[in-house]
Amino acid sequence: MANNHHDTLVYRLAQMLVKLNQGEKLEPQALAEEFGVHLRTIQRDLNERFAYLPLEKTDGCYHLDPTFLGKISIKDIQRFASLAGVKGLFPSLGNDFLRDIFDARLQSALLVKGHHYEDMGGKGALFRDLEKAIIGRHPVSFSYTKAEGVKLYAGVLPYKLINHKGIWYLVGQDGEKLKSFSVTKLSALLILDSVFQWDADVDAQLIEDDGIWLSDAKQEVVLKVSAEVAGYFKRRKLIANQVLEKELEDGGLIISAKIGHTNQILPIVRYWIPHIRIISPEELQVEVDKSLNEYLGKGD
Repeated sequence: MANNHHDTLVYRLAQMLVKLNQGEKLEPQALAEEFGVHLRTIQRDLNERFAYLPLEKTDGCYHLDPTFLGKISIKDIQRFASLAGVKGLFPSLGNDFLRDIFDARLQSALLVKGHHYEDMGGKGALFRDLEKAIIGRHPVSFSYTKAEGVKLYAGVLPYKLINHKGIWYLVGQDGEKLKSFSVTKLSALLILDSVFQWDADVDAQLIEDDGIWLSDAKQEVVLKVSAEVAGYFKRRKLIANQVLEKELEDGGLIISAKIGHTNQILPIVRYWIPHIRIISPEELQVEVDKSLNEYLGKGD
């Protein structure tokens, strides 16, 4: 339901922006009837979600400042509508930032994989600085809080800010390895003056990967899913890089996935026990069985 609401919101905002860009004057009540929403919803769209636009109001109708007519591209309209509709998703998404969305370089710095978001706990300024570092191709240094203590990272090449399942990560190249860092665990950020050579292949890999577990050596995992839960796996990808290989006669599925880390697969398998089983590699299913037996043994 939430996704449907989001899609409807984005469609409405996009259509309103198209009208404004074409020089139309928008009358709130007429828009409410056209989109089947309450008048207050349209008023919130115009006064809050579009607060960053140079709108003028004449005789109760809203229109775009004539000097801006025709200057908004279709891609700009899609970006504005989507971002204005999920404003809480971006910690630094103030009006100034929304105006910056016209700059395609900034759009390339952000990658959202999911519809939820975490409380950034006052990390908005740091988030914005990371955006600038990515856009400017500047290496960064920072302190990072790990379970074993705080570690200093120096000269990390920042490529993307990725929102994966509600958590914001900075993905960057540390030496020869791509790594992901939870933004809320970063502190003492320093943006270096030097500029690094952007690797388009790395950028493409981050866009294509279903997750934040990064590895050049991907491992293929094959799983059998029972008919009882097959529908969930057919409707959407519940496992990173999931591929439907075969539908079984009993309604079950054979699926595969290429993973960079076992944590991409084991938590999902444990969650769906006993309806999913790892066929290959066998040692992963042995690990699942062992951990389950240990858990059950603690109850004795």
